[in-house]
Amino acid sequence: MADAATEVWFYHLERTGLEQALPELLEKTLQRGWKALVRVRQPDRVAHLDAALWTYRDDSFLPHAPDDEPNAARQLILLTTGFENPNGADALFLVDGAEPGELSGFARCVVLFDGGDEAQLAVARAQWSAIKASGVSVSYWRQQARGWEKQA
Repeated sequence: MADAATEVWFYHLERTGLEQALPELLEKTLQRGWKALVRVRQPDRVAHLDAALWTYRDDSFLPHAPDDEPNAARQLILLTTGFENPNGADALFLVDGAEPGELSGFARCVVLFDGGDEAQLAVARAQWSAIKASGVSVSYWRQQARGWEKQA
């Protein structure tokens, strides 16, 4: 699944939706000098997130593209349903209950899930259990009024 160097962080969305939280986390990822791969379950979500990342804030730009665009390997942020890592991303973002697949090669995996969606909560709990049992370092972040707070 992953090597011991991969960190897996679970982000419990309670105060904002994915369309607000994801871009902020992607900005922090790029500030580290990392590339990102955002994996979703359904192709229509790739198109939805592509549009959301272009319009989430007027004063910001996140260089990104869906994986079916030309030069996908050169993108800093790549949106996909696939399990490959064509852009050599350092950080993997899992949304909508996307499966982690092979995590080795990623410095960090970020699992974002909606706290108001029982199906997403169930998937996140199952992923937490499986990843933790494999010996990978996991942490749990909960959205608070003052920002993200590490809970475990």
